[in-house]
Amino acid sequence: MDINQIEPIARLINEFSKLPSVGKKTAERYAYHIIRASDEGAKNFADAIMNVKAKIKFCEVCGNYTETSPCRVCRERSSKTICVVKEPKDAMAIERTSSFKGAYHILHGTINPLAGVGPNDIRLKELLSRVAENGTEEVIIATNPDVEGEATAMYIAKLLKPLGVKVSRIAQGISMGSELEYADEVTLSRALSDRKEM
Repeated sequence: MDINQIEPIARLINEFSKLPSVGKKTAERYAYHIIRASDEGAKNFADAIMNVKAKIKFCEVCGNYTETSPCRVCRERSSKTICVVKEPKDAMAIERTSSFKGAYHILHGTINPLAGVGPNDIRLKELLSRVAENGTEEVIIATNPDVEGEATAMYIAKLLKPLGVKVSRIAQGISMGSELEYADEVTLSRALSDRKEM
């Protein structure tokens, strides 16, 4: 009998294979690791998943992940400078550089007409409201340097320019087509400090 045909194992492999960048072989390795884990280890893993699902929510201001809303960054930092990113993981990548002391705005996507994602499907209205209400002086656009990220950056710049807000784009140094999440701290720090006005 093929071990992968045992229903609980097959189900666990199937669930792991739904994770980003996890193929069938990696999903199998993860499943076998869980099978070999102690009962306490497996319970801790399951508890961590359920705990994050129960406690983590979106910040009502910036859209980042948080336990309390507004999040710590929104409570403690000025919105005079706002860094706009695609996903929460991108804000975390920038935070690791320790070179940005402003606020964040998470779009939760980028404009991508081929995938049916338009300006109304991402958090642009919320960004415009924040900029108007907080007297924001600069918006740094730090979307990924790919086609969708560039299109989104240009669209945001077009919306904000009439408001008299300085709009800048993180400098190159991050490879075209790459994702912020995988950039090292030095590259991200340089990209932020060398940003240019749009």
